[in-house]
Amino acid sequence: MARLSHTSLWMFMVFLFSSYCTAKTVTYDFNVTWVTANPDGLKERKVIGVNNQWPLPVIEVNRGDQLVVNMHNGLGDKNASIHFHGMYQNGTNEMDGPVMVTQCPVPPGATFTYNFTVNQNGTYWYHCHADYCYPDGYRQALIVHDNKSYFADQYEEEFTVTVSDWYHELIEGIAPDFLSVYNPTGAEPIPQSFLFNDTLNSNLKVKPNTTYLIRLINIGAFVAQYFYIEGHNFTIVEVDGVYTEPTEAEILYIAIAQRYAILLTTKNTTDTNYPIVTIADSVLLDKIPSDLKLNQTNWLEYNAEAPHPQADITVEVASDLNPHDDMTLIPHDHMPLLPDPDYTITLTVNMENLDNGASYALLNNISYTPAKVPTIFSVLSSGSLATNSLVYGEFTHPLVLNHNDVVEVILNNNDGGSHPFHLHGHTFQLLDRAPSYGPTFYDYKDGSPVSYDAFNHTAFPQYPMRRDTFVLPPQGYFVIRFVADNPGVWMFHCHIDWHLSQGLGLLFIESPQQMQERLTIPQNHLDVCRVGGIPTEGNAAANSVDYLDLKGQNAQVGWLPAGFTSGGIVALVFSVVSAVMGVAFLVVYGLSDLKFKGKGGGVVEGSQGEGAGKEVGSTTVREAYRDNGDEVR
Repeated sequence: MARLSHTSLWMFMVFLFSSYCTAKTVTYDFNVTWVTANPDGLKERKVIGVNNQWPLPVIEVNRGDQLVVNMHNGLGDKNASIHFHGMYQNGTNEMDGPVMVTQCPVPPGATFTYNFTVNQNGTYWYHCHADYCYPDGYRQALIVHDNKSYFADQYEEEFTVTVSDWYHELIEGIAPDFLSVYNPTGAEPIPQSFLFNDTLNSNLKVKPNTTYLIRLINIGAFVAQYFYIEGHNFTIVEVDGVYTEPTEAEILYIAIAQRYAILLTTKNTTDTNYPIVTIADSVLLDKIPSDLKLNQTNWLEYNAEAPHPQADITVEVASDLNPHDDMTLIPHDHMPLLPDPDYTITLTVNMENLDNGASYALLNNISYTPAKVPTIFSVLSSGSLATNSLVYGEFTHPLVLNHNDVVEVILNNNDGGSHPFHLHGHTFQLLDRAPSYGPTFYDYKDGSPVSYDAFNHTAFPQYPMRRDTFVLPPQGYFVIRFVADNPGVWMFHCHIDWHLSQGLGLLFIESPQQMQERLTIPQNHLDVCRVGGIPTEGNAAANSVDYLDLKGQNAQVGWLPAGFTSGGIVALVFSVVSAVMGVAFLVVYGLSDLKFKGKGGGVVEGSQGEGAGKEVGSTTVREAYRDNGDEVR
């Protein structure tokens, strides 16, 4: 074994000492509560705030810091958690945040402590990872500063910019109509507006001839957005926490959960303010209401007294824009293409109607359904059976990975929509995708699905870009590769929150034996499970006696009988609607002329009797039958 020279040993000790001295503990105390807000000026509504404020605080740390977040659930009527999106959580899988995966839901009145070391840098965010939670406002930026980045001396100031879609109703109120027999096509609810730093018509105040670092994060639940600044190019220097070779660009496509950091040098003038343009990807929307504003203008403000012009948008639809292709970026560290995989996983996305008539999302015909025991606890309590995927149930779609395996994931899309897939605990190399961003991105949508052919594909990049969220094109595919060097239970899922609620995800059970050796669950986490009545040992069915007996496990909705199709369901639903409405109208019409004698021999008009046909005609039918949120009339 080679020995360190005295000089090298001294430098190593200095590095350790300096790192120890500069690292600190950063503590946030979050009381998660309901507050009211009106970010688009169109409707005041309840949102999830922190310490009675909204927007939420931006979490800011330096690399090497210990981050502690004490989260108290003060909502009163909803479970909660926090996922620190993009944090590797190496050695701290229990701090990752998705409920029933790495922790129990935090019930109202309980407190849960997240505590981990941040050994990475870049642009991230945090959000609730419980059912229908973060679109109600429980999301914000998380920034890891790095004064040693290769571009640290190239900018004077920095901005953090979030973009998001916004709903005027609580998600728990919208969700039942979405995942319902009355929405058999699975059409996603349409947001009412699109926000820029949780507001509209805002300014980034800049000085002339100055370089700024701008961090861009899509913290929305559904819709990707295009981003550009009129009259300015910029330089991409980071993607999802991975530094890139400096790359000039004009337009970015920022899907849900994706992040970019760009360097922007201002002009040597103060005469004009320039529109910062964000355009919602309207192709994702099944319909576009007439009052929905897809294009937003905010401003790069050189002079507060100068005019603030609206953006000059010449494209007919946003998909005509040509954003920079993230596949062409090169990581600054020049990490080479990983070797041939030890384990290749081929998955196919399908959207199907199941036995209850609602539309579900599936990977290889499995719609993700959480287990009765958080999967991390099944790993830790199953002993030598931890490497057996049966322990984790059929419907969590568990895939067990060996320690340090090179894993390749081939993801084919049989659906006509795009899906931004996120992998917890890792970044992954981007090997191939078809089609690419730009005018051809939606080319496959109206044709037949095109699957990846391992014997006929473009050459993989020498230095593939890495990121943690990557867009699967409509009816196309992508290929990614990573090393299973981070023991833990990690979700791989579409980050469109509606699609995750439909089941578009699975679990990687990575190095379960190493998990048993290295992980210790804090007592606080176990206490929260006890308060919520959730077991902390056993298999997916909560059986702690026979880990291979899955009787009683949570299961996905069953399959439709043979011969039923989405079109058939639509026809059936609206046939029933028509029939019920027809009967209702006949009843109302018939009773309106019905006359009968009362006890005193007088004539009573049937239509004047209390509720005579009125309830069926005007209330029950309207409330019972809906088409994508619109009342049947």
